[in-house]
Order: sequence, then structure tokens, then C-alpha cells
Amino acid sequence: MRNVRIASLGVSLPPAVLTNDEISRSLDTSDEWIRTRTGIRERRIASADVAPSDLAAEAGRRALARLDLDPLEIDLVVSASLVPDMVFPATAAVAAELIGARAAGAFDVQAGCTGFVYALAVGGSAVTAGLARRVLVLGSEVTSRALDWEDRATCVLFGDGAGAAVLVRGDAEDSIAFDLGNDGAGMPCLNMPAGGARMPASEETVRDRQHFLKMNGHEVFRFALRTVVRSCHGALEAAGLGIEEIDLFVPHQANLRIIDSVAERLGLSPDKIVTTLQELGNTSCASIPLCLAAAEEDGRLLAGKRLLLTGFGAGLSWGSCVLTWRPG
Repeated sequence: MRNVRIASLGVSLPPAVLTNDEISRSLDTSDEWIRTRTGIRERRIASADVAPSDLAAEAGRRALARLDLDPLEIDLVVSASLVPDMVFPATAAVAAELIGARAAGAFDVQAGCTGFVYALAVGGSAVTAGLARRVLVLGSEVTSRALDWEDRATCVLFGDGAGAAVLVRGDAEDSIAFDLGNDGAGMPCLNMPAGGARMPASEETVRDRQHFLKMNGHEVFRFALRTVVRSCHGALEAAGLGIEEIDLFVPHQANLRIIDSVAERLGLSPDKIVTTLQELGNTSCASIPLCLAAAEEDGRLLAGKRLLLTGFGAGLSWGSCVLTWRPG
């Protein structure tokens, strides 16, 4: 995908912090148990009156402000959320209205925690095809609303937040190379069973706690190690680059063990890995843009740096991309 680049980033994080110690007061777990298995120390939790679109809109406004762009100059809004505002309309449509991007098309991409990479692919394609000059890509989550807070296998993992990226037409040297895929046989490993047409809400689904996120962590771990490395190599091959030419590795923040194992198998040194899960937990579709913003803030993400982004999640889906950082 040529002649497209990320011009700016924006983030939004709820102010409330939930630590491992606080969780352990109401659940049979401990800070040590959570940290050794996930790497997570704390996470952000949105207040009851905040939805994914609210966080997405705030992140989007910040990304636009950095470019001094009027929201009406955005042609398309593409949003990814594991847990959207509602079944319909799209979270992107709600966020676009909140931002004031009333001239833009708006729709959601649902690819689990891989959603932000997929949204970049769709948004970038719109730019290169001439369908849009400027695309606002959003990844936003209030996953805390979909967690069973009696299930320590899942509730300790996730946090809330949002990230945004503005895609614009670039020069000849600006390109993004992708590798995308999905294995539907893994669908039972990670899903929210009830609430859709297959299992509508009922007294039974509520009683049986079927409206919460369900995950087979062991199988997802195996899937990630098996698939993510292959996907990263696919994106590198599409970009015509070797792993030694990558400056920063920006993985989905699912679990520190997964991140370290994938990086080791790729042959990447620890200084090239960007992580935020220690302070933010697994922020699902927001994890990659939040990592990019963190790397920019701490001075690691500089113009000309080559990045490898990778995600995986429900579907079971995966997606990786390689790009050169050229903001502004």
C-alpha cells in the first residue's frame, strides 16, 4: 500500500486507576499472581457515564488538533472496538458526531483485538484508492463493562482507553505493508456468546453469565505464538525488509509472556519492544495506538524509524504491518 502515512496520534485514558492489590481485595488473587503471569500492575477503568465513543472522540480530537485540522476536513472515520457502544449504529458514527466530523463516512471494523491493524488497512486503502484524503482511525475500549469480575482468568487482564491516528496521502517513499488473516476454527476460544442474533438476550443468558467475555487463555497463548511470528514475517516480506531493519516492535498488549516470546522468536532485542500493559493492561483495539503514543512521548518514536506493528484476537484473527514513521 503506497503513498499513505500516519500523520498524527491522539490518546484518551480514563483517570481512574485499578491496581492489582485493589482487585485482590474482592477476588482470590494477588499482585504477585497477576504480575508473574501477565506483567500487568494496574489498568484504567472508565466511569459509568463513559462509552467507547466518548474516549474515541477525545483521542480523535487530540490527533486532529496536532495537525490543526478541522473535523470537517476528515473524509472517513474507521473505528475498531472489541466492545462497541451498542450493536448498531457504529461506534464510528457516534464518535464522528461527537468530534464534529459530519462530512465523513463512518463505520466500524470488528476483528477482535486485531481491529486497529485492520482499520489501518481499510483506512489506508481508502487513501491510496483516492476515496479519501484524510482518514481518522480509532481504537477505543471500555472492556471493563464486558468482564465477569468473579473470573480471575479474564477480569485482571483488561483496561479501558482509546487511541487515534490520522492517515493522509504521502509521498512515493511512504508505504504500509500488511499481512492479515483469520482462523474461524478458533472462534470458541475467545468470544462473548450472548447478545447477538445467534444467542439473543434472555433470562437464561443473563443467569448463565453469557454476556461476559469468555476466553481459553491457554489456547489463545498457543495461537499467538504459532501465528503472530508468521504474520510478522509476512508483513516484512511484503515490505521487502528484514527483521534487522526494524527499529521498534509495537505488539498488541495481551500478555508480557506472549510479547517477550514473540520478540525472542523474531530475533528482536528488548530495547526495540514497546509496551504499556504494565500500567494499562490489555486495552484491546486501543493497545497499538496507545503504544505508539507512549513511544512518541518518551522519544523513541522519531521520524524515519521503521515500525513493525502486530495484533491478534477474537476470530481468531491476526494482522501485522510495517511502516516508516513520518508524522506531520
